[in-house]
Amino acid sequence: MNVTKKVGRPKTFDRNEALTKAISVFWKQGYEGASMKLLTDEMGINSPSLYAEFGDKHGLYLEAINSYANNDACSPLVALETASDIHQAVRAFFEAVLDYSTLHTSGAKGCFLVSCVATSAGHVEGTAELLRDAITSTDNRIKARFDHEIMLGKLPQDFPSADRAKLMFDLRQGMVFRARAGFSDFELAGDIDKCVNAVLK
Repeated sequence: MNVTKKVGRPKTFDRNEALTKAISVFWKQGYEGASMKLLTDEMGINSPSLYAEFGDKHGLYLEAINSYANNDACSPLVALETASDIHQAVRAFFEAVLDYSTLHTSGAKGCFLVSCVATSAGHVEGTAELLRDAITSTDNRIKARFDHEIMLGKLPQDFPSADRAKLMFDLRQGMVFRARAGFSDFELAGDIDKCVNAVLK
């Protein structure tokens, strides 16, 4: 007797695109305000597909955080790591922060990690751990660039890489917070020189 194995229905959506759209909903509505209907409507999928792919809203939220931390939030770090001159690199970092804080495709301002994830860290399981991981990873990548410049002799041997990496991250957060509050691009861009000087002085 021949037994024909049933083949599961293929996915009819792009996972990365769906996560980007989910980020947009969580960013604007917050975790609690993002209903399943809002999420499925924006993502263009039905509830069974969402549950099959992400488990539930909580699972989708954690995946959204990971996706943002590994993509959108990395653009300033990529700018920092690719510019050849350290002063240009630090400036490029803050310029990239300004761009994604004010020109995100979702229309939201600021940073998803600051605007949404940080506010849910105390009561949505797993969120605080992901937030700490994102911060630590950012600190480490910034420090690694400074350490490389020290090795090349382009920064002093006693340059406090770890401290300045944390300062750079904190200045970044201040910039995205101001963007969230509605400060203009012009006002924020005017602070970039001060940020660069504070980091590299």
